[in-house]
This record gives sequence, structure tokens and C-alpha cells, in this order.
Amino acid sequence: MYRSLDLLCAIFGLILGFPFFLLIYILGFFDTGSPIFYQVRVGKNQKSFVLIKFRTMCLDTVSQASHLTNERAITRLGSLLRKTKLDELPQLWNVLKGDMSIVGPRPCLYAQVELIEEREILGVYKARPGITGLAQINNIDMSTPKLLAETDARMLKNLTLYSYIKYIFLTVCGDGSGDAVKK
Repeated sequence: MYRSLDLLCAIFGLILGFPFFLLIYILGFFDTGSPIFYQVRVGKNQKSFVLIKFRTMCLDTVSQASHLTNERAITRLGSLLRKTKLDELPQLWNVLKGDMSIVGPRPCLYAQVELIEEREILGVYKARPGITGLAQINNIDMSTPKLLAETDARMLKNLTLYSYIKYIFLTVCGDGSGDAVKK
């Protein structure tokens, strides 16, 4: 729906963010030895794609939803990246490739069956997944699948240019805390 704006934001973000990318990449080598994280996620029409993020957890952490992972798995750099949402920057490449949108439902793992089923019922998979959206700025994460799917569907139904820009602005300004982890 907003593909042109996605492309503009992704190109602009990748160019302006390059110094941050480079710095985080170098710091990531000292933190874990492997600064980039790749994970297969559920995309538009339930087609799989590889999500790219900066690594925030130890290398030996099991690949699962964040709310199922213990907070001890998060590195010191990872904690900072998650709080500032800088771990999401590489997803601009996913947006550029067309796997994602800037605004849309956060892509889940195929193991999150309940969330996939709830989203399928509500037609959420007709849209590209996004980096941010209504659920993220309201701290609704994947630990509440039904609420998340309902929020995603409501966002998609009511998405306007104003709300698209608003979600981006609120995310950049610090609304939302990202996916929770077990304490």
C-alpha cells in the first residue's frame, strides 16, 4: 500500500544510518564475534523470508520467540541495541528487497502456530510484515497472540498515511519497549 514510501524511507535510512551500521557491526564483533543475526520468518501470504537484525543475544541462544528466552541470553551491547531499537536497522534491507514494510505486523517464527492461526483468521497475512506498528508502540508483543493478531488487523484496516508516519515517529522517539524476554 505504501511501497514507494517504504523504499524512500529504506534508502534514506540505509544511507544516513551507514555510520551507525558500521559502528554497531564493529562493536558486535567484540560482543559476540558475529554481529549480524539471520532468522527465517513468516512473511506476506505466509511466504518465508530471512529477517536480518543486529545480534542481541549470545551465539548459543536457542532460536525462539523473545518472550520465551531468558534475559541472561542478552548481551550488554544487545541490551542497549534492544532498548534503542537499533537492532532493527538491518531490516531496512528487508524493506528494500520487498520482504517487509516499515509499518506492518511484526513477522513471527513458524513455531508460533497460535499467532499464525489468529493472524490467518483475521487476514493479517495479506500485508507485508513491518518493522513497527500499532502493537509495537503499545508494547503488545508475541506473548499474547490473540491480542497481537487483533491489534495487527485493526492497524491494517485503519492504516492511513498519517498513522504510517505516526507509528514511525513514535517508534523513533522511543514508544514501545520491543519484545519482552523472561526475567
